[in-house]
Amino acid sequence: MSRRRTLSPKKKIALAVTAVAVAGSGAFALAATSNAANVQNASNSTVCQGLATALGNNESFIAAQKANPDAQSAARIANREAVVAEIKRKQEASGCQVGESIQAGGSGSAQSGGAAQAGGSAQDPQASQAATTAPATTAPANNTGGAGTAASGQQVCKGSTVTLSGEDGAPAASSNQFPAGTTLKVTNLDNNKSTTVKVTSVSGSCVLLNNAAFEQVREPGKFLIRRALIEKVG
Repeated sequence: MSRRRTLSPKKKIALAVTAVAVAGSGAFALAATSNAANVQNASNSTVCQGLATALGNNESFIAAQKANPDAQSAARIANREAVVAEIKRKQEASGCQVGESIQAGGSGSAQSGGAAQAGGSAQDPQASQAATTAPATTAPANNTGGAGTAASGQQVCKGSTVTLSGEDGAPAASSNQFPAGTTLKVTNLDNNKSTTVKVTSVSGSCVLLNNAAFEQVREPGKFLIRRALIEKVG
């Protein structure tokens, strides 16, 4: 006659705790997988592409300042690091890959924290560094497009996309084609909204709009203007 083995109360409690722990870890893994699947990036979201471009511009500027510092570099870098932190907060809030950046000259798919050009995106070939906070008094030496000598009322920088610099303050623009004081009109052809702003600083693109100016022409939820009309008006 065989004897039935029974578990002691302590062993039953231990088994129950183990089962709950296994079930909990499985639920956590499923939740983590689901959240990862919902994260978007520059290759499949215009919002994420615009934010990644803005982040790349600022990271490139910081790197350039560190490589060739001057008396104002520390202040500029501190300003840009604050802008980078804000852009990353916007990436997280928009469901984008946090830290993803796009810089000119990259290749392949955009990586978190890396510099790459998103597939199918129209990048400004001049965009090699971000806007600075120091006013430009003359057009930068790398201006080879001739836009800076355009007559008032003439369309400039044809084919350029427009994104935000991430800077606060009154509506303004930064440019590598036009000196400080130049007045530009930027029209978003997708919604026919326009803003007229003065160039106040230098950047690595034909025109970058600061936060206030970009809000005047953006489409809801988007951080990149693919079809832009840029005119020199003063």
